[in-house]
Amino acid sequence: MSSSLHPMLNVAIKAARAAGAIINRAALDVEAVRVSQKQVNDFVTEIDHASENIIIDTLLSAYPQHGIHAEESGRTHGNPQADHVWIIDPLDGTTNFIHGFPVYCVSIALSVRGRIEQAVVYDPTRNDLFTATRGRGAYMNDRRMRVSKRARLSDCLISTGFPFRKGDDFKTYLQMMADVMKRTAGLRRPGAAALDLAYVAAGFTDGFFETGLKPWDVAAGSLLVTEAGGLVGNFTGEADHLTPRECLAANPRVYAQLVSLLRSYSRANPASAAQPAAPAPSAATAADAADTTDDASRAP
Repeated sequence: MSSSLHPMLNVAIKAARAAGAIINRAALDVEAVRVSQKQVNDFVTEIDHASENIIIDTLLSAYPQHGIHAEESGRTHGNPQADHVWIIDPLDGTTNFIHGFPVYCVSIALSVRGRIEQAVVYDPTRNDLFTATRGRGAYMNDRRMRVSKRARLSDCLISTGFPFRKGDDFKTYLQMMADVMKRTAGLRRPGAAALDLAYVAAGFTDGFFETGLKPWDVAAGSLLVTEAGGLVGNFTGEADHLTPRECLAANPRVYAQLVSLLRSYSRANPASAAQPAAPAPSAATAADAADTTDDASRAP
């Protein structure tokens, strides 16, 4: 870890790598891992808990007065009144992990008075470390990241997440996917939202959208994207992607075009019905829209 990094980011990196070591050891014999089901198709393993425990221990050892908001243990650790709150997903992509599908990660973010200031997403299978400090850029393995420069949606590779919980609106999601698929170069569903956002920040994909996400799914990834020059918000293009539980991230030009496709599906836009979207605007039109929405669309 570099001494030039923010000290709180250094501690988060230490915690993420410690959790990654636990995950990698378990991956050698994943069939021996105990698995339970929180709800239909929503799994948790002993590795989720072990990873979360070591992250919390590492963070609170360094900063005992900080708060914790973790996927498995909630807010039961740390100081519930703290301005500094660590938002933790100890194993994003658990379903992938228990099947031996090597797409999952550790996600740690630090919120200070409600604003994300530090972010770490760590992929233990590839030893890829994605980090960001607000105002200081985003990095992958010490290399500065920038979102892609593609301007035409038809040239873009977009990632998403499929609905999987009882009560999810599968029909609407299929309509939404169809609208995006026929206007892009490809649609991917890797299965770990934090890593999806990191890939947008790195320029590996040009955009990402998903509904039903929780704060620990997007907290770290959202800062990675904005510090890499991208935009994050909901399907209407507004900054709030937590209240309607829908997340859209992309480079600025592509973001504007995806908003034009997805706004009719937004929970933040109740007056609109989920109808097939109109054709996407041209790159020039999208660029103009991106210029006017740049500041307003950035995540807090």
